[in-house]
Amino acid sequence: MSTPTSTPAERHREVADGFTRRVQGATDWDAPAPVAGWTARDVVRHLVEWFPGFLSSGAGIDLPGGPSVDADPVGAWRAQADAVQALLDDPATAGLVLRNPHTGDVPLPEAIDRFYVSDVFMHTWDLARATGQDETLDPATCAELLAGMEPIEELLRSSGQYGARVDVPADADVQTRLVGFIGRDPRWRPPVAT
Repeated sequence: MSTPTSTPAERHREVADGFTRRVQGATDWDAPAPVAGWTARDVVRHLVEWFPGFLSSGAGIDLPGGPSVDADPVGAWRAQADAVQALLDDPATAGLVLRNPHTGDVPLPEAIDRFYVSDVFMHTWDLARATGQDETLDPATCAELLAGMEPIEELLRSSGQYGARVDVPADADVQTRLVGFIGRDPRWRPPVAT
């Protein structure tokens, strides 16, 4: 997720702001999400729960906690987004490394960008679709992520973090192709209440 002039801090700010808009616009946290068995609240829960442990174990950094996702999903997300932004804005972060047996040693800003910011970006679609909000994602970022993931598809699928690829028309737009690649059905809609 990079452009010649943007930094991991700038990309996080932009992607997190997009997710924050959907978090603030959500009105039904129990609405089903496109990930089987998840609700809108679970989309936020996923991001708030996996990343702090990844950061702590790989870089020895403990993010300040926020409210629980069950009690306050908006507050939980904002606390994490603010903490990650502060970390990326800190000049000292540039010299830190994240160590992980699966990824090796990666400069911390790059690791946050590659693993976390891209996850927030992709889950923006899930939250938007679950809550009936604007689900439009930046097409350049969609294209960049798709181009980076397609060559390592087997590795990604074997990680258990991605569902089976959903076939989409060959002429589908890049967002639809990305959504299908990560295992979401672009045609999925929340069930209509009766």
